[in-house]
Amino acid sequence: MNKWNTSLTERISYGLSDAADNLVFQMMTTYLLFFYTDVFGLTASEVAILFVVARAADVFESLIIGIMIDNTHSRWGKSRPFFLWYSFPYVIFAILTFVTPNFLPHSGNLIWAYVTYLGLGFFYTAVNLPITSILPTMTDNEQETTLLGVIRQFSGSSVQIIVAVFTVPLVSIFGKGDQQKGFLGTIILFSVISLALILNTFFHVRERYTDDSINHQPISKVWGMLKQNRPWIVISIVIFLYWLTTSIKNQTTIYYFKYVLHDENLVSIANSFTLTALIGVVAIYFVSVKLGKKKTMLLGIIIAFTGQIIITFGAYSKNLALIFSGIFVNGIGGGFIIGLVSIMIADTIRYGTSMGIQAEGVLASTDDFGVNLGLGLGGLITAESLQISGYVSNKTQSASTISAINLNYALIPLGLYIIMFLILLGYNEKKIQHAIK
Repeated sequence: MNKWNTSLTERISYGLSDAADNLVFQMMTTYLLFFYTDVFGLTASEVAILFVVARAADVFESLIIGIMIDNTHSRWGKSRPFFLWYSFPYVIFAILTFVTPNFLPHSGNLIWAYVTYLGLGFFYTAVNLPITSILPTMTDNEQETTLLGVIRQFSGSSVQIIVAVFTVPLVSIFGKGDQQKGFLGTIILFSVISLALILNTFFHVRERYTDDSINHQPISKVWGMLKQNRPWIVISIVIFLYWLTTSIKNQTTIYYFKYVLHDENLVSIANSFTLTALIGVVAIYFVSVKLGKKKTMLLGIIIAFTGQIIITFGAYSKNLALIFSGIFVNGIGGGFIIGLVSIMIADTIRYGTSMGIQAEGVLASTDDFGVNLGLGLGGLITAESLQISGYVSNKTQSASTISAINLNYALIPLGLYIIMFLILLGYNEKKIQHAIK
Protein backbone atom coordinates (compact mmCIF):
# COMPACT_ATOMS: atom_id res chain seq x y z
CA MET A 1 0.00 0.00 0.00
CA ASN A 2 3.00 2.32 0.38
CA LYS A 3 4.15 2.01 -3.21
CA TRP A 4 3.52 5.00 -5.46
CA ASN A 5 2.58 3.85 -8.93
CA THR A 6 2.23 6.93 -11.12
CA SER A 7 4.95 9.07 -12.67
CA LEU A 8 4.89 12.87 -12.78
CA THR A 9 3.95 12.75 -16.48
CA GLU A 10 1.01 10.44 -15.79
CA ARG A 11 -0.23 12.57 -12.90
CA ILE A 12 -0.15 15.74 -14.99
CA SER A 13 -1.77 13.99 -17.95
CA TYR A 14 -4.53 12.68 -15.71
CA GLY A 15 -5.16 16.18 -14.36
CA LEU A 16 -5.22 17.70 -17.84
CA SER A 17 -8.13 15.42 -18.77
CA ASP A 18 -10.38 17.47 -16.52
CA ALA A 19 -8.88 20.69 -17.86
CA ALA A 20 -9.80 19.50 -21.36
CA ASP A 21 -13.42 18.80 -20.49
CA ASN A 22 -13.84 22.03 -18.55
CA LEU A 23 -12.87 24.16 -21.54
CA VAL A 24 -16.27 23.22 -22.98
CA PHE A 25 -18.16 22.39 -19.80
CA GLN A 26 -17.64 25.84 -18.29
CA MET A 27 -18.90 27.43 -21.50
CA MET A 28 -22.03 25.29 -21.15
CA THR A 29 -22.71 26.01 -17.48
CA THR A 30 -21.92 29.72 -17.48
CA TYR A 31 -22.72 31.10 -20.93
CA LEU A 32 -24.98 28.72 -22.86
CA LEU A 33 -28.26 30.00 -21.37
CA PHE A 34 -27.22 33.55 -22.22
CA PHE A 35 -26.06 32.47 -25.69
CA TYR A 36 -29.38 30.77 -26.42
CA THR A 37 -31.56 33.68 -25.22
CA ASP A 38 -29.54 36.74 -26.23
CA VAL A 39 -27.52 35.51 -29.23
CA PHE A 40 -29.11 32.39 -30.73
CA GLY A 41 -32.64 33.82 -30.40
CA LEU A 42 -34.57 31.25 -28.33
CA THR A 43 -37.02 32.28 -25.64
CA ALA A 44 -36.23 31.56 -21.99
CA SER A 45 -39.11 29.08 -21.89
CA GLU A 46 -37.78 27.18 -24.93
CA VAL A 47 -34.35 26.99 -23.33
CA ALA A 48 -35.83 25.77 -20.06
CA ILE A 49 -37.56 22.88 -21.82
CA LEU A 50 -34.41 22.09 -23.81
CA PHE A 51 -32.32 21.95 -20.64
CA VAL A 52 -34.80 19.64 -18.94
CA VAL A 53 -34.93 17.28 -21.92
CA ALA A 54 -31.15 17.30 -22.30
CA ARG A 55 -30.46 16.69 -18.63
CA ALA A 56 -33.08 13.93 -18.46
CA ALA A 57 -31.31 12.26 -21.39
CA ASP A 58 -27.94 12.78 -19.72
CA VAL A 59 -29.11 11.05 -16.55
CA PHE A 60 -29.72 7.86 -18.53
CA GLU A 61 -26.61 8.41 -20.63
CA SER A 62 -24.43 8.48 -17.51
CA LEU A 63 -25.68 5.06 -16.51
CA ILE A 64 -25.33 3.75 -20.07
CA ILE A 65 -21.74 4.98 -20.35
CA GLY A 66 -21.00 3.51 -16.92
CA ILE A 67 -22.30 0.11 -17.98
CA MET A 68 -20.36 0.40 -21.25
CA ILE A 69 -17.15 1.00 -19.28
CA ASP A 70 -17.79 -1.95 -16.98
CA ASN A 71 -18.33 -4.21 -20.00
CA THR A 72 -15.44 -2.95 -22.13
CA HIS A 73 -12.69 -5.45 -23.03
CA SER A 74 -9.73 -3.85 -24.77
CA ARG A 75 -5.96 -3.94 -24.74
CA TRP A 76 -6.07 -0.44 -23.24
CA GLY A 77 -8.33 -1.39 -20.35
CA LYS A 78 -11.93 -0.42 -19.50
CA SER A 79 -11.95 3.37 -19.03
CA ARG A 80 -8.90 4.53 -20.97
CA PRO A 81 -10.10 3.76 -24.53
CA PHE A 82 -13.07 6.11 -24.12
CA PHE A 83 -10.68 9.07 -24.29
CA LEU A 84 -9.62 7.92 -27.75
CA TRP A 85 -12.97 6.76 -29.11
CA TYR A 86 -15.10 9.76 -28.19
CA SER A 87 -12.79 12.79 -28.12
CA PHE A 88 -13.31 13.72 -31.79
CA PRO A 89 -17.14 13.61 -31.82
CA TYR A 90 -17.10 15.47 -28.49
CA VAL A 91 -15.28 18.52 -29.84
CA ILE A 92 -17.24 18.47 -33.10
CA PHE A 93 -20.56 18.68 -31.26
CA ALA A 94 -19.14 21.33 -28.93
CA ILE A 95 -18.48 23.55 -31.95
CA LEU A 96 -21.83 22.78 -33.60
CA THR A 97 -23.67 23.73 -30.39
CA PHE A 98 -22.42 27.31 -30.76
CA VAL A 99 -23.17 27.57 -34.48
CA THR A 100 -26.16 29.80 -35.29
CA PRO A 101 -27.75 28.66 -38.60
CA ASN A 102 -29.34 31.97 -39.64
CA PHE A 103 -30.64 30.38 -42.86
CA LEU A 104 -33.14 28.30 -40.85
CA PRO A 105 -36.52 29.45 -39.54
CA HIS A 106 -36.99 29.71 -35.77
CA SER A 107 -38.34 26.15 -35.57
CA GLY A 108 -35.30 24.92 -37.50
CA ASN A 109 -32.96 26.69 -35.10
CA LEU A 110 -34.78 25.08 -32.20
CA ILE A 111 -34.32 21.62 -33.74
CA TRP A 112 -30.64 22.44 -34.35
CA ALA A 113 -30.25 23.38 -30.70
CA TYR A 114 -31.82 20.11 -29.57
CA VAL A 115 -29.71 17.90 -31.83
CA THR A 116 -26.39 19.59 -31.12
CA TYR A 117 -26.90 20.07 -27.37
CA LEU A 118 -28.16 16.53 -26.80
CA GLY A 119 -25.24 15.18 -28.82
CA LEU A 120 -22.79 17.30 -26.86
CA GLY A 121 -24.24 16.00 -23.60
CA PHE A 122 -23.75 12.37 -24.63
CA PHE A 123 -20.17 12.77 -25.82
CA TYR A 124 -19.25 14.94 -22.83
CA THR A 125 -20.32 12.08 -20.57
CA ALA A 126 -18.35 9.62 -22.71
CA VAL A 127 -15.06 11.51 -22.18
CA ASN A 128 -15.70 12.82 -18.67
CA LEU A 129 -17.00 9.80 -16.77
CA PRO A 130 -13.82 7.76 -17.47
CA ILE A 131 -11.78 10.40 -15.61
CA THR A 132 -13.52 9.33 -12.41
CA SER A 133 -13.81 5.61 -13.16
CA ILE A 134 -10.12 5.20 -14.02
CA LEU A 135 -8.83 6.78 -10.79
CA PRO A 136 -9.14 3.77 -8.42
CA THR A 137 -7.49 1.54 -11.05
CA MET A 138 -4.40 3.74 -11.41
CA THR A 139 -3.11 3.17 -7.86
CA ASP A 140 -3.95 1.29 -4.66
CA ASN A 141 -2.33 3.95 -2.49
CA GLU A 142 -4.89 6.16 -0.70
CA GLN A 143 -2.48 9.09 -0.40
CA GLU A 144 -1.65 8.87 -4.09
CA THR A 145 -5.36 8.72 -4.94
CA THR A 146 -5.84 11.97 -3.03
CA LEU A 147 -2.89 13.55 -4.82
CA LEU A 148 -4.24 12.54 -8.24
CA GLY A 149 -7.67 13.89 -7.31
CA VAL A 150 -6.17 17.19 -6.19
CA ILE A 151 -4.11 17.50 -9.40
CA ARG A 152 -7.20 16.74 -11.45
CA GLN A 153 -9.32 19.34 -9.71
CA PHE A 154 -6.56 21.94 -9.68
CA SER A 155 -6.28 21.59 -13.45
CA GLY A 156 -10.05 21.56 -13.94
CA SER A 157 -10.67 24.54 -11.65
CA SER A 158 -7.85 26.52 -13.27
CA VAL A 159 -9.47 26.07 -16.67
CA GLN A 160 -12.92 26.88 -15.29
CA ILE A 161 -11.55 30.18 -14.10
CA ILE A 162 -9.77 30.82 -17.40
CA VAL A 163 -13.00 30.21 -19.33
CA ALA A 164 -15.08 32.27 -16.90
CA VAL A 165 -12.68 35.21 -17.06
CA PHE A 166 -11.65 35.21 -20.72
CA THR A 167 -14.78 34.08 -22.58
CA VAL A 168 -16.38 37.53 -22.77
CA PRO A 169 -13.14 39.24 -23.93
CA LEU A 170 -12.51 36.45 -26.46
CA VAL A 171 -16.06 36.76 -27.80
CA SER A 172 -15.37 40.46 -28.29
CA ILE A 173 -12.04 39.80 -30.01
CA PHE A 174 -13.30 37.08 -32.35
CA GLY A 175 -16.66 38.72 -33.02
CA LYS A 176 -15.70 42.39 -33.24
CA GLY A 177 -19.25 43.31 -32.28
CA ASP A 178 -20.89 40.17 -33.70
CA GLN A 179 -21.55 37.83 -30.76
CA GLN A 180 -22.54 34.94 -33.03
CA LYS A 181 -19.08 34.94 -34.61
CA GLY A 182 -17.50 35.71 -31.25
CA PHE A 183 -18.95 32.70 -29.44
CA LEU A 184 -18.20 30.41 -32.39
CA GLY A 185 -14.56 31.54 -32.60
CA THR A 186 -14.16 31.10 -28.84
CA ILE A 187 -15.57 27.56 -28.74
CA ILE A 188 -13.43 26.51 -31.73
CA LEU A 189 -10.31 27.65 -29.86
CA PHE A 190 -11.35 25.85 -26.67
CA SER A 191 -12.35 22.70 -28.56
CA VAL A 192 -9.05 22.32 -30.41
CA ILE A 193 -7.11 22.64 -27.15
CA SER A 194 -9.54 20.22 -25.48
CA LEU A 195 -8.98 17.57 -28.15
CA ALA A 196 -5.19 17.73 -27.76
CA LEU A 197 -5.42 17.39 -23.98
CA ILE A 198 -7.84 14.44 -24.05
CA LEU A 199 -5.64 12.53 -26.48
CA ASN A 200 -2.63 13.32 -24.29
CA THR A 201 -4.43 11.67 -21.38
CA PHE A 202 -5.14 8.55 -23.43
CA PHE A 203 -1.49 8.13 -24.35
CA HIS A 204 -0.06 8.62 -20.86
CA VAL A 205 -2.40 7.14 -18.21
CA ARG A 206 -2.58 3.44 -17.31
CA GLU A 207 -5.02 1.10 -15.57
CA ARG A 208 -3.18 -1.16 -13.11
CA TYR A 209 -5.56 -2.44 -10.44
CA THR A 210 -8.48 -4.45 -11.74
CA ASP A 211 -9.68 -7.81 -10.45
CA ASP A 212 -10.91 -10.02 -13.29
CA SER A 213 -12.64 -12.33 -10.83
CA ILE A 214 -15.09 -9.58 -9.77
CA ASN A 215 -15.12 -7.58 -13.02
CA HIS A 216 -18.01 -7.62 -15.51
CA GLN A 217 -20.64 -8.70 -12.98
CA PRO A 218 -24.32 -8.97 -14.02
CA ILE A 219 -26.17 -5.69 -13.58
CA SER A 220 -28.50 -7.33 -11.03
CA LYS A 221 -25.53 -7.96 -8.72
CA VAL A 222 -24.26 -4.43 -9.28
CA TRP A 223 -27.65 -3.00 -8.25
CA GLY A 224 -27.58 -5.11 -5.12
CA MET A 225 -24.21 -3.65 -4.18
CA LEU A 226 -25.37 -0.10 -4.88
CA LYS A 227 -28.29 -0.44 -2.49
CA GLN A 228 -25.89 -1.40 0.29
CA ASN A 229 -23.31 1.25 -0.57
CA ARG A 230 -24.68 4.04 1.62
CA PRO A 231 -21.58 6.26 1.30
CA TRP A 232 -22.06 6.20 -2.50
CA ILE A 233 -25.70 7.24 -2.10
CA VAL A 234 -24.80 10.12 0.20
CA ILE A 235 -21.99 11.48 -1.97
CA SER A 236 -24.24 11.16 -5.04
CA ILE A 237 -26.83 13.45 -3.43
CA VAL A 238 -24.14 15.92 -2.37
CA ILE A 239 -22.79 16.07 -5.93
CA PHE A 240 -26.27 16.76 -7.28
CA LEU A 241 -26.88 19.56 -4.75
CA TYR A 242 -23.50 21.15 -5.43
CA TRP A 243 -24.09 21.32 -9.17
CA LEU A 244 -27.67 22.50 -8.71
CA THR A 245 -26.30 25.36 -6.62
CA THR A 246 -23.49 26.08 -9.08
CA SER A 247 -25.79 25.97 -12.09
CA ILE A 248 -28.34 28.41 -10.68
CA LYS A 249 -25.71 30.86 -9.48
CA ASN A 250 -23.36 30.70 -12.48
CA GLN A 251 -26.07 31.00 -15.11
CA THR A 252 -27.55 34.00 -13.31
CA THR A 253 -24.24 35.84 -12.95
CA ILE A 254 -24.21 37.44 -16.38
CA TYR A 255 -27.88 38.45 -16.03
CA TYR A 256 -27.17 40.07 -12.66
CA PHE A 257 -24.32 42.20 -13.94
CA LYS A 258 -26.02 43.05 -17.24
CA TYR A 259 -29.49 43.93 -15.95
CA VAL A 260 -29.04 44.81 -12.26
CA LEU A 261 -25.67 46.58 -12.30
CA HIS A 262 -25.93 47.43 -16.03
CA ASP A 263 -22.35 46.44 -16.84
CA GLU A 264 -21.82 42.93 -18.22
CA ASN A 265 -18.09 43.64 -18.55
CA LEU A 266 -17.91 43.18 -14.78
CA VAL A 267 -18.62 39.47 -15.26
CA SER A 268 -15.00 38.74 -16.13
CA ILE A 269 -13.77 40.64 -13.08
CA ALA A 270 -16.26 38.87 -10.80
CA ASN A 271 -15.36 35.46 -12.19
CA SER A 272 -11.66 36.15 -11.70
CA PHE A 273 -12.22 36.00 -7.94
CA THR A 274 -13.20 32.34 -8.29
CA LEU A 275 -9.45 31.78 -8.68
CA THR A 276 -9.54 31.22 -4.93
CA ALA A 277 -11.06 27.78 -5.59
CA LEU A 278 -7.49 26.69 -6.22
CA ILE A 279 -6.66 27.53 -2.60
CA GLY A 280 -9.33 25.11 -1.42
CA VAL A 281 -8.26 22.43 -3.89
CA VAL A 282 -4.59 22.53 -2.87
CA ALA A 283 -5.48 22.69 0.84
CA ILE A 284 -7.33 19.36 0.55
CA TYR A 285 -4.09 17.41 0.42
CA PHE A 286 -2.99 18.84 3.76
CA VAL A 287 -6.27 19.38 5.61
CA SER A 288 -7.74 15.95 4.83
CA VAL A 289 -4.74 14.25 6.46
CA LYS A 290 -5.72 15.86 9.78
CA LEU A 291 -9.51 16.05 9.53
CA GLY A 292 -10.38 13.26 7.12
CA LYS A 293 -12.23 13.75 3.84
CA LYS A 294 -15.74 14.08 5.27
CA LYS A 295 -14.86 16.82 7.77
CA THR A 296 -12.77 18.58 5.13
CA MET A 297 -15.75 18.72 2.77
CA LEU A 298 -18.02 19.87 5.62
CA LEU A 299 -15.53 22.66 6.27
CA GLY A 300 -15.69 23.57 2.60
CA ILE A 301 -19.48 23.82 2.70
CA ILE A 302 -19.29 26.13 5.74
CA ILE A 303 -16.77 28.38 3.98
CA ALA A 304 -18.85 28.43 0.77
CA PHE A 305 -21.99 29.24 2.78
CA THR A 306 -20.19 32.12 4.51
CA GLY A 307 -19.11 33.51 1.17
CA GLN A 308 -22.65 33.21 -0.18
CA ILE A 309 -23.98 35.25 2.77
CA ILE A 310 -21.55 38.02 1.85
CA ILE A 311 -22.62 37.77 -1.82
CA THR A 312 -26.26 38.09 -0.76
CA PHE A 313 -25.68 41.30 1.18
CA GLY A 314 -23.66 42.66 -1.72
CA ALA A 315 -26.21 41.67 -4.38
CA TYR A 316 -29.15 43.33 -2.66
CA SER A 317 -27.18 46.46 -1.76
CA LYS A 318 -25.46 46.55 -5.18
CA ASN A 319 -22.13 46.76 -3.36
CA LEU A 320 -19.38 45.49 -5.66
CA ALA A 321 -16.81 45.22 -2.88
CA LEU A 322 -19.08 42.87 -0.92
CA ILE A 323 -19.95 40.83 -4.01
CA PHE A 324 -16.32 40.35 -4.97
CA SER A 325 -15.36 39.54 -1.35
CA GLY A 326 -18.16 36.98 -1.17
CA ILE A 327 -17.06 35.33 -4.41
CA PHE A 328 -13.51 35.20 -3.04
CA VAL A 329 -14.58 33.35 0.12
CA ASN A 330 -17.17 31.20 -1.63
CA GLY A 331 -14.57 30.07 -4.15
CA ILE A 332 -12.30 28.68 -1.43
CA GLY A 333 -15.15 26.59 -0.03
CA GLY A 334 -16.15 25.42 -3.49
CA GLY A 335 -12.59 24.26 -4.10
CA PHE A 336 -12.78 22.02 -1.04
CA ILE A 337 -16.11 20.53 -2.13
CA ILE A 338 -15.49 19.84 -5.79
CA GLY A 339 -11.89 18.80 -5.20
CA LEU A 340 -12.97 15.98 -2.91
CA VAL A 341 -15.73 14.60 -5.12
CA SER A 342 -13.71 12.27 -7.35
CA ILE A 343 -11.54 11.20 -4.40
CA MET A 344 -14.55 10.20 -2.30
CA ILE A 345 -16.19 8.45 -5.24
CA ALA A 346 -12.98 6.44 -5.66
CA ASP A 347 -13.36 5.41 -2.01
CA THR A 348 -16.96 4.26 -2.62
CA ILE A 349 -15.74 2.26 -5.63
CA ARG A 350 -13.20 0.49 -3.43
CA TYR A 351 -15.92 -0.01 -0.83
CA GLY A 352 -18.02 -1.72 -3.50
CA THR A 353 -15.04 -3.88 -4.39
CA SER A 354 -14.85 -4.99 -0.76
CA MET A 355 -18.38 -6.37 -1.27
CA GLY A 356 -17.14 -8.47 -4.20
CA ILE A 357 -18.27 -6.17 -7.04
CA GLN A 358 -15.85 -4.06 -9.11
CA ALA A 359 -18.07 -1.74 -11.12
CA GLU A 360 -16.14 1.51 -11.35
CA GLY A 361 -18.09 2.59 -14.45
CA VAL A 362 -21.53 2.46 -12.83
CA LEU A 363 -20.32 3.85 -9.51
CA ALA A 364 -18.41 6.67 -11.20
CA SER A 365 -21.52 7.51 -13.24
CA THR A 366 -22.89 9.14 -10.11
CA ASP A 367 -20.53 12.05 -10.78
CA ASP A 368 -21.91 12.75 -14.25
CA PHE A 369 -25.41 11.78 -13.09
CA GLY A 370 -25.28 14.39 -10.33
CA VAL A 371 -23.74 16.99 -12.61
CA ASN A 372 -26.33 16.48 -15.33
CA LEU A 373 -29.30 16.34 -13.00
CA GLY A 374 -28.08 19.39 -11.10
CA LEU A 375 -27.42 21.36 -14.27
CA GLY A 376 -30.76 20.35 -15.76
CA LEU A 377 -32.82 21.34 -12.75
CA GLY A 378 -30.70 24.43 -12.25
CA GLY A 379 -31.22 25.47 -15.85
CA LEU A 380 -34.96 24.86 -15.50
CA ILE A 381 -35.21 26.93 -12.32
CA THR A 382 -33.18 29.78 -13.77
CA ALA A 383 -34.83 29.92 -17.18
CA GLU A 384 -38.39 29.38 -15.95
CA SER A 385 -38.04 31.99 -13.21
CA LEU A 386 -36.92 34.49 -15.84
CA GLN A 387 -39.79 33.53 -18.13
CA ILE A 388 -42.41 33.73 -15.38
CA SER A 389 -41.08 37.09 -14.21
CA GLY A 390 -41.50 38.54 -17.71
CA TYR A 391 -37.88 38.57 -18.88
CA VAL A 392 -37.27 40.09 -22.35
CA SER A 393 -33.76 39.85 -23.71
CA ASN A 394 -31.75 43.04 -24.28
CA LYS A 395 -34.43 45.25 -22.69
CA THR A 396 -34.76 47.08 -19.39
CA GLN A 397 -36.13 44.46 -17.00
CA SER A 398 -39.17 44.78 -14.74
CA ALA A 399 -38.97 44.80 -10.95
CA SER A 400 -40.23 41.20 -10.84
CA THR A 401 -37.46 40.05 -13.19
CA ILE A 402 -34.83 41.85 -11.10
CA SER A 403 -36.25 40.09 -8.02
CA ALA A 404 -35.99 36.72 -9.78
CA ILE A 405 -32.39 37.42 -10.76
CA ASN A 406 -31.48 38.38 -7.18
CA LEU A 407 -33.24 35.32 -5.81
CA ASN A 408 -31.33 32.95 -8.10
CA TYR A 409 -28.00 34.67 -7.66
CA ALA A 410 -28.08 35.09 -3.88
CA LEU A 411 -30.76 33.41 -1.79
CA ILE A 412 -31.45 30.01 -3.39
CA PRO A 413 -27.78 28.94 -3.13
CA LEU A 414 -27.85 29.72 0.61
CA GLY A 415 -30.62 27.22 1.23
CA LEU A 416 -28.97 24.57 -0.91
CA TYR A 417 -25.69 24.80 1.01
CA ILE A 418 -27.56 24.08 4.25
CA ILE A 419 -29.22 20.99 2.76
CA MET A 420 -25.87 19.85 1.36
CA PHE A 421 -24.27 20.07 4.81
CA LEU A 422 -27.04 18.07 6.48
CA ILE A 423 -26.93 15.31 3.83
CA LEU A 424 -23.15 14.93 4.09
CA LEU A 425 -23.44 14.25 7.83
CA GLY A 426 -24.73 10.80 6.83
CA TYR A 427 -21.46 9.85 5.08
CA ASN A 428 -19.77 7.06 7.09
CA GLU A 429 -16.07 7.50 6.37
CA LYS A 430 -14.91 5.14 9.11
CA LYS A 431 -16.94 2.29 7.63
CA ILE A 432 -15.22 2.76 4.27
CA GLN A 433 -11.74 2.90 5.78
CA HIS A 434 -12.38 -0.27 7.77
CA ALA A 435 -13.68 -2.13 4.70
CA ILE A 436 -10.88 -1.23 2.27
CA LYS A 437 -7.92 -1.83 4.60
